[in-house]
Amino acid sequence: MKLGIVGVGAVGAATAIAVVLRARVRELVLVDKNRSRARAVATDMTYGVPLSPFVAIKEGSYEDLADAGVVIITAGINERAGGAVDRNDPAGRLRLLDANFAVYQDVIPQLVRAAPQAVILVVTDPPDPLVDIARHFAGHDRVLGTSTYLDSLRFRVHLAERLGVSPACVEANVVGEHGTSSVFLWSSARVGGTSVADLLAHRRSDVNLIRQEVERDVRYANIAIIEGLGASQYGIGMVAARVAETVLRNEYAVFPVSSWQPRYGVALSLPSVVGAQGVVDVLSPEMSGDETQALEQSAETLRAAVGKYL
Repeated sequence: MKLGIVGVGAVGAATAIAVVLRARVRELVLVDKNRSRARAVATDMTYGVPLSPFVAIKEGSYEDLADAGVVIITAGINERAGGAVDRNDPAGRLRLLDANFAVYQDVIPQLVRAAPQAVILVVTDPPDPLVDIARHFAGHDRVLGTSTYLDSLRFRVHLAERLGVSPACVEANVVGEHGTSSVFLWSSARVGGTSVADLLAHRRSDVNLIRQEVERDVRYANIAIIEGLGASQYGIGMVAARVAETVLRNEYAVFPVSSWQPRYGVALSLPSVVGAQGVVDVLSPEMSGDETQALEQSAETLRAAVGKYL
């Protein structure tokens, strides 16, 4: 199985190493406008390949993406470079859309000419509008974005810390935009079939305070990471590698990713069944009235953002 990554900056390189360590592909092609960087990353990782099942890693051009099952796009300016690191800015990651629209306008046609059958996985921020833009330039619907999958994992980690359980045992999702209008589905959050709200109430915890703390920690996790590291890269790299693997292995795994949602008239994130063609089915999670309204508002935010370009 062949996998391509377009854009070998911090996120692209983190995605590449996650792919190599998971060792579920036979060939990994790294494409970047700075070919020397892509070549160096490929060479560096190749020296570690003897420690795991064999993966052929190489720097290449778009033509080398031919026959790839999935192409991951991480190219574009990041939050720090694009000025999206202000916790009080309601635009958040959407501030990057203008610059990254131009990037996708260039990248997608080249990608599709080289690998017309590939599923396209959007990682570049803001991923939800860029899913719509990638669909437009690709001319097909085999496009999905990592979107709120990472937000959901962060949500689970912070809940697990407060509940004293493993994050793997928490079922909790964030939906809508991977951005300031994201929606935390507290009403359906569970641990072992028991609602998180009931668990917190049983422990006489201040549910409203914990909710505020958790949502703050999750919403601004990327900024906190950027302040210390310069880029939020490792978590999203692991998520992108997992989504790509699911497509290549036709797993029909379920997690929240972004795809075109006819009901909302825009791409946004909902729990989805992911297989060889990308998103195979979309689930309708349990939501309270407030959560349903918040998701509609998130969709409106995204429609307004995309409407300026398509």
